[in-house]
Parts: sequence; C-alpha cells; structure tokens
Amino acid sequence: MRPWALLRLALAGTRTDTVRVLLTAFSAALAALAACAALTVLAIPTPMATPGNMVRWSEQYSNALLREPGLRGGTAFALVLLMIPVLALAGQCARLGAPARDRRLAALRLAGATPGQVTWLAMLETGVAGLLGTLGGLALYLAGHELLHRPDERGQLALPTDVLPHAGALAAVVIGLPLIAGLATALMLRRVITTPLGVTRRAARERGPGPWAGVLIVAGVAAFIVGWPVLLRRTVDGPYVGYALLLIAAGGLVALLGVVTGTGWISHTTGRLLRRYARHPAALLAAGRLTADPWAGSRTFAALLAAVTFGAGAAGLRAHFVAQDQLTRRQSRLAGDEWGANPFYLSTMSLVDLAVAVAVVIAAAGLLVAVVEGVVARRRTYAALTATGVPRTTLAWSLVWQAVLPAVPAILLALTVGAVLSRAFFGDAERGPSTSSVCEAAVQLCADPATRDQYTRITESPAVRAVPDVPLEHLALLGGGALAAVLATVAVGLLFLRSSTAVEELRAT
Repeated sequence: MRPWALLRLALAGTRTDTVRVLLTAFSAALAALAACAALTVLAIPTPMATPGNMVRWSEQYSNALLREPGLRGGTAFALVLLMIPVLALAGQCARLGAPARDRRLAALRLAGATPGQVTWLAMLETGVAGLLGTLGGLALYLAGHELLHRPDERGQLALPTDVLPHAGALAAVVIGLPLIAGLATALMLRRVITTPLGVTRRAARERGPGPWAGVLIVAGVAAFIVGWPVLLRRTVDGPYVGYALLLIAAGGLVALLGVVTGTGWISHTTGRLLRRYARHPAALLAAGRLTADPWAGSRTFAALLAAVTFGAGAAGLRAHFVAQDQLTRRQSRLAGDEWGANPFYLSTMSLVDLAVAVAVVIAAAGLLVAVVEGVVARRRTYAALTATGVPRTTLAWSLVWQAVLPAVPAILLALTVGAVLSRAFFGDAERGPSTSSVCEAAVQLCADPATRDQYTRITESPAVRAVPDVPLEHLALLGGGALAAVLATVAVGLLFLRSSTAVEELRAT
C-alpha cells in the first residue's frame, strides 16, 4: 500500500472519527505546551557569581521559582507531571468510536489489506492526530512567547519569555509525542487480530486480577524510605546521591502504578460482593459489568488517581512546611528577636494546588470521554435490555453504581498512598541549633556602631523537632473534589443513555 493511500485511509471515516482526531490533537497540543514550558524553565541560564550576586540568581524574573536556580528543577518536574493526565486524556480520546473503527478495519481486511497494513493504519491514524496537535501546541507556544513578553516597571518578567529551548529539544517534543502515541497503539494491538469478519483478541482473561498492586505500593514506599536518608547526607559520593534520586523516582512511579492497577482488583472484588449480596437489578447489572471487565476502572480512573496521588503528596508537603514555619517562629521567640520564617514555600504551595486542580479537571475530561464512549459502544446491549423491559432508570443507576463503587475506595487508596509517600520523603520538621545577636537598647544606640556592641548579647536556640499534622482538611477537599468530578462526568454521560437505548439501535451496523 502506498504511503499516500495509507495517509488518506487514516484520515477517512465518519463524524465520530473526526471528533476522535480533533480530541486527540487537542490533548497532544496540551501535552506539547506543558513539555515546551518545562524545557523553557530548564533553558534559563544561571549567571556567574559576582560580588553583588553570590547566590547566582536570575534577577530578570519577578517569580522566585524562576529566579532561584535550585527551584527550577522542581518547577520543570511539576510541569512534566501535568503531562500525565493530558496523555491519559489522549488515550481515552483515541478509544472514542472504537467499535465503528473496528468494523472499518475489518472491511479493509475484507478488501485485501494485510494485518500489518491494518496495524500501520491504526498507528498512523493516532500519530497524525498527535502530530497535528503538537504542531498546533508549538504554534501556540511561540505565539504566547511573543505576546506575553511584557516586562514590568522594574524591567522584570513574570514568565521566562526571554529564552527559548534548543531547536532540537522542541523538535523532539513535536515529533516524539506522536511517535510515542503510535508505538503505544501498536503495543495495545499486539493481542488483537483484525480479520475480515471482525476484531478479536487472542486470549481472554479467565481469572480476576490478584492483589499484587499492594506489593507495588509497599515497594514504592520502601524506596522512598531508603532513598531519602542518602540525600540528607551530603558527605556521600555523588554517584550514590544519583542512585538515591533514581530510587526515589522509581519508587514514586511504582507506587503510582500500584494505585492504578489496584483499581482493577477493587473493581473485581466490588463486583463479586455486589453479585453475592445485592438484590436490586441495577446493582446486579453493575456487578456483572465490573466482574466482566475489571480493568476498565484502571483505564478510566488512571489520570484521576494520578492527580489525586500527586495532590495528596502536595498536601503532605504543605503540612511539612507549616510545621517547619512554626518551628522557625518558635526559635525566633526563644532567641528574643523578631525574625520570622520565610513564607515563600507556603505561598508557593498555592501554585501547586492550582496545578493539582488543573490536573483533576483534565482527568475529569478524560473520564467524561471514557463514560460517553462506554455508553455509545454498548448501545446495542442497552437497546436490547430496554426492549426486554428493563427501565432506563435501572440502566442509569447501574452506570452510577459501576462508576462510583470502584471510585470511592480507589480515591481513598490514592489519598493514603500520596500522604504516606510525602511523609516518608520529608519526615519530621527539624530546626538545628542556631545563634543570633540581640541588641537590648534604644534604637539610636543599636543603630550606632560605636555603642551597639555594648548592648548586644548572643543567644542560642536549641534544636527542635515537630511531627507534621495529617492534612485531613486538604485530603478531604481533594477526595471530595475527585468524587464530585466522577459524579459530574457520569451525570453528563447519562444524557447519552436515552439516545443509546432506542429500539432502532438494534438494527445499527
């Protein structure tokens, strides 16, 4: 098959295919914007040390997250984390209209296409949509780079619009994201056989998922506990610090993977319990669906659980900063001076909370796409149930049970894991012993260098330690917001139920 013909077939389809391409491109554009923003932060040059700037701050920026070199890595890492729910949204959008696409691929096989050509077609369809999105994201990034370059009255910038990443890095983002999307499509199709009669899988899951996700969570927390003390000891060799960072990063990913995969076990266990004890038809329908496809919850809630886990960790970090701030103020009072804590870190947590809120909204959008796709994909089943006398209200409640029952324990698990990881990483709040000088005289005497030393005494403050409080309020707010997002998306998905349960859908091809 010629490349041009392959491209034409990849872009062909119905209105559903067009919507899928547009939504996938939109998700890829958001991911490209986040990646370009992270690269821009990392591209900020660090000035040389001068007598007036020994800390090597970039004074052209008004935001300390950009001005201080030690904070840029964390800022870039937070931007990269925002790509997780965006990429999950792209994965959900790519599944939109899957039954119709399967029938179209089967028709191509009937027309003489080989299995390899059909796989290439599916890869190219996702890759082209991703490439359109990354090109659009790059265009928006460059336009915003010019439009937002507005220095204030002191000549400082709120955003790093005075630097651009390397052209090779931008090209890697624009080309790499669609390439990864295409390879992920090929990976997901490795067990799928596209025949002229339809699309089938080579093997079906006969047993439900086991509770192996708990092992992953424990291993991730253990990696945090082991790696953090190494980072505290600055006297160790550099390679060991690098290994500790790698261990901590791997532990976080493993724990997050345990949370996501644990949803499959939660869904299967919930379905079994419902099937055994439930009496209402809606609950029994939900039980059958949960046990038939327990991994649907892992696919559907992956981005949301990642955002909740990250938000719970941020809440734990805020509690640590609050405890640290209280210790600093306590030492200041013991020393007898008015010097207080730096509120920068606590104020920065507001930006982290905003990033978590954006991630939850993006994840809710992906969840909405998944719910609507599930309703539309099973419209013939719902129409058959309606034709046999099942009320639409029963079907609606079954969808609610199917979404909410696995979501509640999964959200609680994500909150717990995020809080535990934060506690294991940061530990107790500590302030070492410190000394300070206090002038016990009038302002005039203390301001005069000749008399200030006569009235100045040196005070010593002992080392103090405090255990951060469990941020129950923030965790409850985050969990409630995530559950509200689930309920809102299910409510919107129910709007498609009436059209999907029409008797005419039984004749749909």
